[in-house]
Amino acid sequence: MRIRSILLLVLSVLFAWPGRTDAQQAAAKSGKKAEVKIDTTSAPSVEKEKWGVLDDLKTGLEPTTAFELEANEQPDFVRELVRVQWRIADPIDLWIVRPKTAGKVPVVLYLYSYLDTGEQFRDNGWCKRATANGFAAVGFVSALTDYRFRFRPLKQWFVSELPESLGTSVHDVQLTLNYLAGRGDMDVDQAGMIGIGSGASIAILAAQADRRIKTLDLLDPWGDWQDWLKESPVVPDEERSKYLAPDFLKSVATLDPVAYLPSLKGRNLRLQQTLNGPETPKIAKQRIASAVPDPKQLVQYANANDLLKAWETTGLSGWVKQKMRPQSSDGRSDDPSLLTAKRSTQDHLDSPVSSKENEN
Repeated sequence: MRIRSILLLVLSVLFAWPGRTDAQQAAAKSGKKAEVKIDTTSAPSVEKEKWGVLDDLKTGLEPTTAFELEANEQPDFVRELVRVQWRIADPIDLWIVRPKTAGKVPVVLYLYSYLDTGEQFRDNGWCKRATANGFAAVGFVSALTDYRFRFRPLKQWFVSELPESLGTSVHDVQLTLNYLAGRGDMDVDQAGMIGIGSGASIAILAAQADRRIKTLDLLDPWGDWQDWLKESPVVPDEERSKYLAPDFLKSVATLDPVAYLPSLKGRNLRLQQTLNGPETPKIAKQRIASAVPDPKQLVQYANANDLLKAWETTGLSGWVKQKMRPQSSDGRSDDPSLLTAKRSTQDHLDSPVSSKENEN
């Protein structure tokens, strides 16, 4: 039976193989090589996506129909994995976690740093916390990250293709909001966004391009590219010189979060920095901090332990939810469960960490 199956497979491949053209057959009989002419005059030209133009969603981008890959219902939430696509050979898997609440719900986008795999979106505990108090959580991985890096040449990675990694992901955020708006079950006009590391850099650029992002919580964003590329340990020493070349620096000049942070004045914004975090060099941290529109929006922690202590009450998404939750006329939150967390976080915001003994 196994031999018969193999024979059938071989025959099916042979019969499925495209036949030769008349020119190829004649050439085979005469021993001469066939000349095959290809008419390219009618082939449509594809415009290249403009990574440096943050709000350009028309050039080189064509959204296709989204389809659901997975759906999972839990007591407190429903989790979907939906595949969307607007570039050739670059499908994006969106994790959409929605509370079991009727009507439109507020949405928070989550974008982690470039080494992220998106596995946290599969975690029921994470999803329960993210959707608590009636919020939807939507996450994906940035360009040249995880499966979006798989079919690229090994010499290419997030930093080597930094203009593409940033610009592409900024467009992804906007097109994701467009897709969510079309679903009709989320309020994308008052969206929140949480970004970490390179994801925080992308969040700043995306907020500059899209006014629908009203609330931003940023943790250790990369930026000030000339200094970052010169000193960050993320960049291998053997590659560093090519990223400091004038042409490369010019290619990322319009994608520097430092240039756009001041223009986000009026948004709900918090920028958190871990002072001893190694990925962003000290001088770049200082320039990013100086670009924050209001000094009260900057919170600095001496080390990761101080950061975790600050998050013990509100967690990753507590601050964003507090800022997004509608307020009553007397300034109190409509959700009593957030009041304690709000007081705790406000106390911390008013007294940012000043201890720097572990900075280096």
